[in-house]
Amino acid sequence: MKLTYGVKDKPKFGQTIIFAIQQLLAIMAATLVVPIIVGNGMSPAAALFGAGVGTLVYLCFTKFKSPVFLGSSFAFLGSMAAAFAGGVSMALGYVGLIIGAVLAGLVYVIIAILVKIAGVNWLNKLMPPVVIGPTVAIIGLSLAGNAVGDLKSGDVATGSPYVALICGLIALIVTILCSTYGKKMIKLIPFIMGILAGTAAATIFTVIGDVMGNDALKLVDFSNFTNLWANGVGLETFVTLPDFTFMTALDGVKEITFDYIVTIAVAYMPVALVVFAEHVADHKNISSIIESDLLEDPGLHRTLLGDGVGSMAGAFFGGCPNTTYGESVACVAISGNASVITTLFAAIGAILIAFFAPFVAFVNFIPACVMGGICVALYGFIAVSGLKMIQKVDLEKNRNLFVVSTILICGIGGLSLSFGQVTVTSIACALILGIIVNLILSREKDAE
Repeated sequence: MKLTYGVKDKPKFGQTIIFAIQQLLAIMAATLVVPIIVGNGMSPAAALFGAGVGTLVYLCFTKFKSPVFLGSSFAFLGSMAAAFAGGVSMALGYVGLIIGAVLAGLVYVIIAILVKIAGVNWLNKLMPPVVIGPTVAIIGLSLAGNAVGDLKSGDVATGSPYVALICGLIALIVTILCSTYGKKMIKLIPFIMGILAGTAAATIFTVIGDVMGNDALKLVDFSNFTNLWANGVGLETFVTLPDFTFMTALDGVKEITFDYIVTIAVAYMPVALVVFAEHVADHKNISSIIESDLLEDPGLHRTLLGDGVGSMAGAFFGGCPNTTYGESVACVAISGNASVITTLFAAIGAILIAFFAPFVAFVNFIPACVMGGICVALYGFIAVSGLKMIQKVDLEKNRNLFVVSTILICGIGGLSLSFGQVTVTSIACALILGIIVNLILSREKDAE
């Protein structure tokens, strides 16, 4: 894949700012929605701050060689809910969020130590392209339902799904045109152009709906901005302090019990083992895009340490364990910009924006249908990146055909397993089954 900017390249300062904003827009919706799903007063702005801190930690551990942004992990939703279960007080629940992230991070640290000692050759044998390729594809395909669901919905319940679809498709088509036919800078910021075009269309429809009294045309909620000015214009209108997790957790430290720690450990640590598989898949994917094996340099042990310690740091502020984002990887692939400086600026931007209320309001203002259109491209590129990994795999051989088909069908079919608070995701299940089938068939001899 031809890149306009490689990992070590440094775009001009102004360009880097714009590229960083594009990265933020690509990952922000998912990062902000995790604390909203968990509830219990968790702050989306604090989660964004934590994602920025986690990404900075990750970049340091990976020697600024991996242009990937870390965002709030959906895999830990059940674990985070467990921190508040059983009548646990709000303060103790916040303590649980931090303890859980630390324990999950320690799992990554332990695996990183083992990888450092044993190397990664065993991993390459366990997860060859025939296994990792379809697994990466599943990461994108498993999100297809989310993209299509968003594509037909707005932020106002009365909005017509057909009007939403028009706006979402406008965002998608503008993104495609800018990425394919755009000149110079436009080609590098297709997502920004798509989001602006889709949001503008949705705003126009909403204004027309207001004038005509037609609720079906209303897609955007202007209250995201009007609430900013509700109490007049002042410093607090533009700058606000996020509700950091550790601030509430301080009041719950005295409530910690051994049983509660065990509960948190059971809820978090097994999930970290599952997410390890997705960590490897993401880094195999970005490695193929930048044409540099990150599992060798800076090394899987460093990417694991960056992810694990980054999750600890991120949860301390935002409560959410972090993970490498496929949306970030896809943004690199589509824009052709792998400059790690962009990722650095995006991380710093996430930290600063968490305090800037108008920008958070703007992100919340972007209707779901527009982000759905953008995600069609993002998730599609993740899937295609995985399929590209198996281009050189001989699918005429039954052993390869069975491995790929097992992973694709189990992953797309949504095979997942739950053991109490622990859920083995469909991606992890598909990968595990793929590894097993590959090992079973590894003794097959090629035909003479």
